[in-house]
Amino acid sequence: MNDTAPKMTGPELDIDKVRSDFPILQRTVHGKPLVYFDTAASAQRPLPVIEAVDNFYRNHNANIHRGVHTLSQEATDHHEQARAKVAGFINAPSDQEIVFTRGATESINLVAYSFLRPRLQPGDEILITWMEHHSNIVPWQFLCEETGASLKVVPMNQRGELEMDALADMLTERVKLLGVVQVSNALGTVNPVAEICAMARKKEIPVLVDGAQATPHQAVDVQALGCDFYCFSGHKMYGPTGIGVLWGRYEHLQAMTPYQGGGEMIRHVTFEKSEFNDAPGKFEAGTPNIAGAIGLGAAVDYLQGLGMDKVAAWEARLLAYGTERLAQVEGFRMIGTAANKAGVMSFVLGDIHANDVGTLVDLHGVAIRTGHHCAMPVVQYFGLPATARASLGIYNTMEEIDTLAEALEKTNAMF
Repeated sequence: MNDTAPKMTGPELDIDKVRSDFPILQRTVHGKPLVYFDTAASAQRPLPVIEAVDNFYRNHNANIHRGVHTLSQEATDHHEQARAKVAGFINAPSDQEIVFTRGATESINLVAYSFLRPRLQPGDEILITWMEHHSNIVPWQFLCEETGASLKVVPMNQRGELEMDALADMLTERVKLLGVVQVSNALGTVNPVAEICAMARKKEIPVLVDGAQATPHQAVDVQALGCDFYCFSGHKMYGPTGIGVLWGRYEHLQAMTPYQGGGEMIRHVTFEKSEFNDAPGKFEAGTPNIAGAIGLGAAVDYLQGLGMDKVAAWEARLLAYGTERLAQVEGFRMIGTAANKAGVMSFVLGDIHANDVGTLVDLHGVAIRTGHHCAMPVVQYFGLPATARASLGIYNTMEEIDTLAEALEKTNAMF
C-alpha cells in the first residue's frame, strides 16, 4: 500500500471484521480475488442481513396484519419492528411516517402522483438539479406532459457543484416542488441539502430529497435537513433488493391520495365506496416485501452497530487515498471534483472507452461500473459518452485501490 495514505484520527472500523461479514468477498473472479467497487449501484450483503431473511422464511413466514395465528403475529411484529428501526435510523418523528416501497424510484413516483399531481396546473414549475438520477427526472417529465407544468433545472459548474445563486433565483412562486439529490451517484458531490431546504422553506416550497446514495455512507436526520420527503433504497445500504422507503411529513401523507388500490390499504369496502387506511398503510397496497423489510431492518442494525461516524470516516479516508493514488495513473482524469464529496470516483482513462476499461479491469477481478450511471445529463454535461466509476463501501481497502490502479496501468499498456 502507498505510504501516502492519509492518517486517520478518532474511531476506525475493524476492516478485517467487516470484510469477514460479507461472504461474497471470499470468491474469485477470473482467478483473482474479487475487488468490488460498485456499491453505488448495489451494495453487497453482510451475514446478519442474509441470516435475517433466511430466518424469516425458515421460521416466521406468513402474511402480515390480517392473521390471528402465531406465524402471522410474529411476521407482523418483525415487519413493524423494521419500520421502527428505519424511523430511528433517519430520526423520523414517527414510524407512521415510514412508507415501505420497492425502492427510491417508486418512492419518488409515489410523491409525484399522490402529492404533486393534484396540485399542478399549467404554468406551474417543478425544479430539479442537473445532477439528478433518472428516477428524479422522468416522473416529473411525465407530470409536466400531463398538466402543462414546466420542468426547470438548476445548473452546476465544472467541478460538479450546484450553482447556489441560480438556485435561489429559480425558487419562485411558480415552483410547486423542488427535487434534489443529497449525494450524486455519478459525481459523488454532497449537496448542502439543509441549506437548500431552508431556502425553499422561506418560499413555502416543498422539497423531496433523493437520499439513496447518502443513507449507506453518513448519518441522516430528516428533521435537521428540514425536507418534506426523503427517499432511499435498501439495496444500496447493504439490505435486500426490492425494498425502499419514503419518509414524508405526516400531514402530507395524510392529505395525499393512495398511490395504488387493493388489500391492506383499505379500512372498509363496499361496491359503492371504499374508505382508506391512515398513513402509512394506505400506501402499502397488497402483500408487501415482508422479508425485504426485515432484511432492511437488519441492515440498519448492522450499520448502527458499526457506527455511522466510523463508516463516514473510513470512506473519507479511502476517497482521499483513492483520489491521490489513481491520479498517478497515466491518462486518469477524475470527473466530479467538488470540495465536498462522498466515495464515488468517476473517471476517464485517456481515450480508452469506459466500457473497454470496465471489461479489462474485470479480468483482474475488479468490478467497476461504466456508462452514464442513470444520470445521462451529467455525463453529457462533461461532453463524454460514458465514464468509469469506482464507488466505495465499508468493506473496501487501500490495497484494493492499489489493485484497481495496477489494473488501470495494465489497461493503458494494451492501447
